[in-house]
Amino acid sequence: MKSKKIVPKYNKFNFPKIGLIALASDYIIERDFQNILKNKKIDLFVNRIESFNPLTRKNLIKMSKKITKVTNNILPGEKVDCVAYACTSGTIAAGYAVIKNKIIKAKPNSKITTPSTSSINALRKFKIKKIAVFTPYPKKLNDEVLDYFKINNFIITSNSYYNIKSDINIGKVDGRHLYKVLSNMKLNGAEALFISCTALPALSIIEKLEKKLGIIVFSSNQVLIWDTLNKIGIKNNIKGFGKLMRSN
Repeated sequence: MKSKKIVPKYNKFNFPKIGLIALASDYIIERDFQNILKNKKIDLFVNRIESFNPLTRKNLIKMSKKITKVTNNILPGEKVDCVAYACTSGTIAAGYAVIKNKIIKAKPNSKITTPSTSSINALRKFKIKKIAVFTPYPKKLNDEVLDYFKINNFIITSNSYYNIKSDINIGKVDGRHLYKVLSNMKLNGAEALFISCTALPALSIIEKLEKKLGIIVFSSNQVLIWDTLNKIGIKNNIKGFGKLMRSN
């Protein structure tokens, strides 16, 4: 028998590629990306980064030390159009410049986004100054999130938090309970509500909350996905996930 060598033919098309860095303990982020990206000509590649408990600034910075390695293992040697680092408090703790530099070492030609930076982009898009903030974090991390928005010249009119000390428990929060809590927040004149943390099941309740509260509602996952789509040049009116996604 003589074997025959066949020359392969490769596809000429090339869909935009998103590299998502998700926390090892995050139940929610992949599902939210998939719910919005489904039926779109976009490729999503996910790698998980080791996370540490309890939730502290020190442990979030410790997690960030592995970003380059985790990023490099997303399609090694291939171009990724945008890398999304899916940790709100982690980006605030380590600093965006640190996160960006670690990703660039692995993917020098990629655009980069994070929930904290994309939240600022979303708020500025709508010229919002006064915000209510909800987080699931322990008080110290909660307060660091508030400080981040204050440093970026936003006024915090209202704040509530869960005080959950283990990251893995955040993804177990009941969505109906979360809606009840948020729909009863005293906004004190806020123009928008920001719901922090990629592990919270907030995306599916944003539309309902906007109708209930009468203001625009942002979540970490929603702003991250919106900003990622902008960075890869996808401009779609996406219904079902709040005013922000409809404005894309």
